Amino acid sequence: MTARKSPVGESWDAFWAEVSSGRTEVIRGVEVQVPNDMPLIVERRVEELQDSSRSEDVEELVKLIFGTDCMEHWREAGMGLKEFQTVLTWGLAHASGREMTFAEAYELVQNGEGASGGKATPNRAARRAPSASGGGRSKRTSSVSTASTRTRSQT
Repeated sequence: MTARKSPVGESWDAFWAEVSSGRTEVIRGVEVQVPNDMPLIVERRVEELQDSSRSEDVEELVKLIFGTDCMEHWREAGMGLKEFQTVLTWGLAHASGREMTFAEAYELVQNGEGASGGKATPNRAARRAPSASGGGRSKRTSSVSTASTRTRSQT
């Protein structure tokens, strides 16, 4: 892939706005930008807030990921916990650079592998999301190749 030459004097902000603007989705009546990058602060804030049950902390993370004040609108629209976990899992996957459908995010939530309890878990969600390179489990290594020989004591 060849790099696109940018006009002389183009600022970083103008360039990044051009390459990062993308599609939107409507979720419970709120149009949100499909996340295409994980803000650096999100991972740190997730670690800091992972044991928090304060709704303000969850709202902060949603705002960082989706860039809007959509949490209150979703509440008013009757969004349930499982639905919220699905949206959060979907958003975190996209923010981590992984394409994911809403159905795939829902399946992860159903299997207990998505964002849980209303808490964002981008590392876990990213690890569990199917990868572009196949996404399957590793094959078991033969015990013959990994087994150590047992030595008997000379008693």
